[in-house]
Amino acid sequence: MEKVDVKGVKLFAPASIANISCGFDVLGLCLENIGDLMEIRRSEKAGIHITSIKGQDLPLEAEKNVAGVAGLAMLEAYNPQLGFEIRIEKNIKPGSGIGSSAASAAGTVAGINYLLGNPFTNKELIPFAMEGERLACGSAHADNVAPALLGGFTLVRDTNPLDICALPTPLELVATVIHPKIEVKTADARAVLKKRVTLEKAISQWGNVGALVSSLYEEDYDLLSRSLVDGIVEPARSILIPYFKELKAACKEGGALGSGISGSGPSVFALSRGMSTANKVAQAMQSVLEETNIPFDIHVSPVKKTGVSFIEDLLT
Repeated sequence: MEKVDVKGVKLFAPASIANISCGFDVLGLCLENIGDLMEIRRSEKAGIHITSIKGQDLPLEAEKNVAGVAGLAMLEAYNPQLGFEIRIEKNIKPGSGIGSSAASAAGTVAGINYLLGNPFTNKELIPFAMEGERLACGSAHADNVAPALLGGFTLVRDTNPLDICALPTPLELVATVIHPKIEVKTADARAVLKKRVTLEKAISQWGNVGALVSSLYEEDYDLLSRSLVDGIVEPARSILIPYFKELKAACKEGGALGSGISGSGPSVFALSRGMSTANKVAQAMQSVLEETNIPFDIHVSPVKKTGVSFIEDLLT
């Protein structure tokens, strides 16, 4: 059978929720039906060339765009003489707190890897995608790019050297995310955090992280609910998100297992057991912001078991 010469690939780069309350900078999960569409094509011209971005006003220069920086980091490691063109349809708003920059970075390196015949594993792609995160917020963190590439829940045990653990996903778990359309810059959200915490709070947080990981393996939804508590980051960052307390109260009233700030905000997430409850939580959250003049988006999504997914080979 004659081998088809693939010129490019169309792919879906998923959104993600980082931190998951107690796991600041170490826990993340991948969302199934929220994400960007991207096309990666081979180019005769060396380097990364972003030819179009739909949906958001972002720079086309590779060195100023997270997708470009991630792709350049990968080519530097593999073969700097190669070239690729990138087209992006941004459906995840930058600064929304659900991994917009991570999706672009992860989609780029996964697409290039696919066209090269997969010389890197998905885990090996994470450091390249992290360089995009470094451009976006000044910190090469992995809590969004890891789930965007690996799918499901992920745990960043360490970043030096990088050590990522894939975690199981309870079958009935569904996320609800509301995005108030205000801007919270990641750098600002990091600036409000305290540099030191008490031993008492640290012990409590360690206990919640350990219990949350255990709950995923055991599919123990009650334990998961008790673990979704953040006594360190959420109290500081919640002041940046209007009506945060009301949104959390609405999530509880709607039957959610727990809720918190998605990434650095302003999005607020809730985890529920079953789609029916997740939809009720969405209605409860929506009712809070409908009483204000703040526009918002709302999403209900299962956890995506795989990361970046490939839609179509491009032959021309």
